This record gives sequence, structure tokens and C-alpha cells, in this order.
Amino acid sequence: MARARDGENRPAAEERMRLDKWLWAARFFKTRQLAIDAINGGKVHLNGQRVKPGKEIGVGAKLRISKDQYVWDITVRALSAQRRPAPEAALLYEETPESIARRQAEVARRREERSFGFQPEAKPNKKERRLIHRFKRGVE
Repeated sequence: MARARDGENRPAAEERMRLDKWLWAARFFKTRQLAIDAINGGKVHLNGQRVKPGKEIGVGAKLRISKDQYVWDITVRALSAQRRPAPEAALLYEETPESIARRQAEVARRREERSFGFQPEAKPNKKERRLIHRFKRGVE
């Protein structure tokens, strides 16, 4: 009997895929290595549990992803082994309304903090940098 190619006899393989590969394909991380580092660092939880990068996930899995100061609570809606454009990648998951509201509040808070801080119009030139360094060292 000839063996089928292109995964014809393996429908189960299409229903599951590695967590790190899915996070990369869904555009949460720019590279698979960054996804692996985040998973190993405890920034990604599957159904409330810490997991390893090779953990197989399927449709319906619940993920909690922490990246920078933002947290996403999502449900996996589809699997894709290829990295697609952002609008297509957004179709791979569904974010909870609470997660959306929490992230928008965090964005607004950070924007407000930034508006109150001092922001120079330009970077100091070489002469100004030397003066700053002398001042910090206490040298006249």
C-alpha cells in the first residue's frame, strides 16, 4: 500500500500544533525563539497552567499571554502553520471583552503618564552631553 503524502492520512495533525509555533503564526511574537523564551519565562499559560513550548494546542484552548505590560486572555479559534498578515492572524483567536477593556485602560494610563513627563525637543549634542557628564561626575 502506498503511503499518502501531504498529510492526507493525518487529519489529527492538522487539529493540533505546537504552542510556540501558533504564537508566532498569530503574531504575538516576532520569532519562534521569542515565543519559546516567553513560554519558558512563565508569560504564557494554557488553561491556567504553565506549559512547555512543545505543548500541543487545539481549537478552543484558552491562553493568557503577558507581553510588556499588557495581558491578553484569548481563545484559540483556528490553527495556522504559516505566519499570515496581521488581519488574517487576528482571525486565529478571539479575545475576551474584559481583556480588551483592561488593555485599552492600560494604553490610556500609559499615554496619560507620558503626557505629564518632560520630553525634550531634541537630543543633546556632543558639547551638551559633555557638560551633562561633567555635572554628573562633579567635575568642573
